[in-house]
Amino acid sequence: MDDDQGLTTVAAAARPAPGPRRRAAAVLHRRPRLRLTLLLSAPLAWLVPGYLGALAAIFLTAFWTTDTFTGEVVHQYTLANFQTLWDEPVYRTIALRSVGVAAAVTLIDMAIGLPMAFAMAKVVRPRWRPYLVVAVLAPLWAPYLVKAYAWRVMLAHGGLADEALGPFGLSGPGYGLTATVLVLAYLWLPYMILPVYTGLERLPDSLLDASGDLGARPLRTLRAVVLPMVFPSLVAGSVFTFSLSLGDYITVKIVGGRTQLLGNVVYDNVGAANNLPFAAAVATIPVVVMLAYLAAARRTGALREL
Repeated sequence: MDDDQGLTTVAAAARPAPGPRRRAAAVLHRRPRLRLTLLLSAPLAWLVPGYLGALAAIFLTAFWTTDTFTGEVVHQYTLANFQTLWDEPVYRTIALRSVGVAAAVTLIDMAIGLPMAFAMAKVVRPRWRPYLVVAVLAPLWAPYLVKAYAWRVMLAHGGLADEALGPFGLSGPGYGLTATVLVLAYLWLPYMILPVYTGLERLPDSLLDASGDLGARPLRTLRAVVLPMVFPSLVAGSVFTFSLSLGDYITVKIVGGRTQLLGNVVYDNVGAANNLPFAAAVATIPVVVMLAYLAAARRTGALREL
């Protein structure tokens, strides 16, 4: 036994000391909080100054004003910009219109995306599902402006929309609010389909079979089984469609005609009017709306689906 212990001691003495990498790995293994901190340090180093810092700058600038004579920003804190937003009916109308457009786009994408996602996840054969996912993602590969101007051509007077609806005695919507909702719903539809498809994939087929065996019709199964299970995924998709529509201004410029949304007001005050503080004040409206929307979405468990 003494000989064995001696051999073990000699082997331990001959073993090289652990290097710096092994010692660091041992320290991180024993301290999971330190490991998590180091892992998140790089993203937080970008998020805090880049994103949260930009939001803080917007809120700070919103309390400044612009000298109407020189055009210079006056670094004096005041509520004049917010008072203008509250007192002028036009800005209240634009804010309500922007929220209404975002809500309409979200509802349209839900109505289209749910059946498509259900067909992809539960109806189509499994070997075809990856191809359908690629088909859903394919529009995202095209540049934003290309898709928006393609719709502008189709919605123009005498364009493809007029030609397609002409035999029925109808005409296309032209440029305006309807065209804006239509184009935005097309642009953001993949962001609704993918979360819902992921949620439906996790839905066991046995639940649908059990509902049918108990005598439930397809609509009853959809209402009582599918919708409650996939509701968080629908809300998760709505976070994308609602937020992207609420802050969009390019589509409105291209197909919106004279329609004004919050994004256009911000863009016009930054560019033509050169009133950066007022633009920052307008920009706080969608930020506040989205914070309230995210707070409501969090209660449904939808944020875990993102």
